[in-house]
Amino acid sequence: MDREELFLDELELIKNEDISDALLNIINMLPEYWFHEAASSTGKYHPEYALGDGGLLRHSKAAMRIGYELLSDPCIGDKYSAREKDLMLLALLVHDGLKLGEKQEKYTRFDHPILMANFVVEHYEEIGLSKKEALFVGDVIKTHMGPWTTDYNGNEVLEKPKTKYQNFVHMCDYLASRKCLLVPFDENNNISV
Repeated sequence: MDREELFLDELELIKNEDISDALLNIINMLPEYWFHEAASSTGKYHPEYALGDGGLLRHSKAAMRIGYELLSDPCIGDKYSAREKDLMLLALLVHDGLKLGEKQEKYTRFDHPILMANFVVEHYEEIGLSKKEALFVGDVIKTHMGPWTTDYNGNEVLEKPKTKYQNFVHMCDYLASRKCLLVPFDENNNISV
């Protein structure tokens, strides 16, 4: 599988070439399962397009595309700089990149937002981001779960979104998980519009 070819449409949504390159670098660092697992093993929390083989990939693409469409509206997008927009889009595509852990585990890691945020910050040079930009990306990824901050035992594990950037990324992820919003995909896992 040619990972770059799989994401040509998403890479074109990024306006800054260095951030597009960084996104491709992260994609190439993600575990193989991210390309094949379902976004939800039960189907309880995601629409049909996010289920089955490649569902997590399609969910991630949908979250990024929703973000792109919202940021294209000047009433929303004009609140952010061009680099902030690109960094949030990058974050949206990879926010669940370690959903089953760095090495594939059987179940979703509740702390996967923290794992992915730390991954971006720890590997910022290899990814091709500045430390400041990696911290920004990590900051919006770690809160993408929104109000769902407690693990299965009731322990407070995750932070809630506080900044406009964190809230935007959470909103896009949330919308991509709604069963009433269907995103059409073709047989190659590309959004067909």
